[in-house]
Formats: sequence, structure tokens, C-alpha cells
Amino acid sequence: MPETSPIKVVLVDDEAPARNLLGEYLSAYPDVQVVGECANGFEAVKAIGEIRPDLVFLDVQMPKLTGFEVLELLDPGPAVVFCTAYDEYALKAFEVHAVDYLLKPFGRERLAEALVRVRARLRESVPAQPMGPAAARLSEAARPAGRWLERVLIRDGVQVNIIPVERLDYLEAQDDYVAIHSEGRTWLKTQPLADLAQGLDPARFVRIHRSYVLNVERLAKLELYSKDSRLAILKGGQQLPVSRAGYTRLKELM
Repeated sequence: MPETSPIKVVLVDDEAPARNLLGEYLSAYPDVQVVGECANGFEAVKAIGEIRPDLVFLDVQMPKLTGFEVLELLDPGPAVVFCTAYDEYALKAFEVHAVDYLLKPFGRERLAEALVRVRARLRESVPAQPMGPAAARLSEAARPAGRWLERVLIRDGVQVNIIPVERLDYLEAQDDYVAIHSEGRTWLKTQPLADLAQGLDPARFVRIHRSYVLNVERLAKLELYSKDSRLAILKGGQQLPVSRAGYTRLKELM
């Protein structure tokens, strides 16, 4: 970016005092302009999409959407500096190309160090990197051990769709996307099928084919299609191929 252009910044934190303090710190820098503040993840996705800031200071633990889920819905997105009271995700944050990771409470000197890194990143003029798939993996890693995915996030323009996993009918691989089929509707999500499937409860979802993951509660019956393959007939009438390995996995579950 040109040296004369101010760095446009959006602050995302559910705690107003934290936003106010960071805004006060940033006011000391003539080359930094705070152009937006957001109190939750939904506001952040909308504001970042509309404002197109150069930099986002992003909290991790927030209501509605976590910071990692916000990044999952921004593809590509701005430079990101995480600001959080939790240190357990610091190393993983750089998997989504984060510029820095500020551990609360931080002071003016630590912020100054982060801004040095931000300016260096922005001077590189490197095209924005897609963050969605990496952020989705990070969201997965951030989930407490033993807990399965409870919802799938999909961005459709400026709208964010949140689909509870119990409403999923099946998932279908389509090149670099996953087609999410739910209650008669289909959405596309930029994420490999295998990555999304590994976060689902294996007692409810089974990989019946290299291209399909089925919610077993939607299964009506199985029909023999050929010697080594079958068809899964869903309660909604859809027909999905079942491979030999998929049939083995399905039998174990049933």
C-alpha cells in the first residue's frame, strides 16, 4: 500500500472497555485510522466486507461467532492481529497468516511492536491469502477435546448462514468445495470434505463414499446397485452411492 495511505483498522471485541483502550493507544499513530468497531462476530463479518479495512484487531472468544469463525467467513481477508486473554492458540494463529498475537493485557510498547510487523506486511503488497480452510481447521483445533462440531458456517454474500449439524442431510465433495445439503437447500463452502467430516460426530455421520458423508438419521433404506455397490435412499428421496468401504462403515454404525 502507498506510504501516504493511512492504515484502515477495524476493532473487533465484545468488551467495550477493551475496544476503547485499544482505540486510545492507536490514536497516537498518525498513519492509523480506526474506521469501525464491532462487538460480535456477525457485526465483524458484515463490517469487514463493507469497509474493506487493511487491518483487523480481532478477539478470539466472543458471543455468536468466535474470532476463528469470523476468519472462516472472510475469504480472502485483511491483515489480522489477534487480541485475546487466551494464550493456547498463539502458535496456531499464524496458520491463518495472522500478523501478530497480542495477549491481554498488553501495553503501548507491545502494540508498537505489532504495528511494526503490520507495516512490514502491508508494504510487501502480497495479494490477500484465502483464510477460510485454514481458519476452519483452527476452529476445529480450538474446540474442547471430546466435543464435536455443532454447527456449520456458510457465507452467502453479506449473509451468514449457521446450520446446526442435526439439520444436515448429507455432504457432497465438489472439487475444492463441499456442497452442504440441508432441508431441501444446498450451500457451497470452501473447505475439503475430509476436513469438515472429521469434526462431525462419527456416531451420527458416516463417509459412505469418497464424495459423500451421510447423516444416518436421514437414511430410509439401502438397495443393492451392483455386485460391489449399493444406493442409500434418503427419507427425502435422494439417492446416494455407497461404496464397499462405505457399506462396511455404515453396517458398523447401524
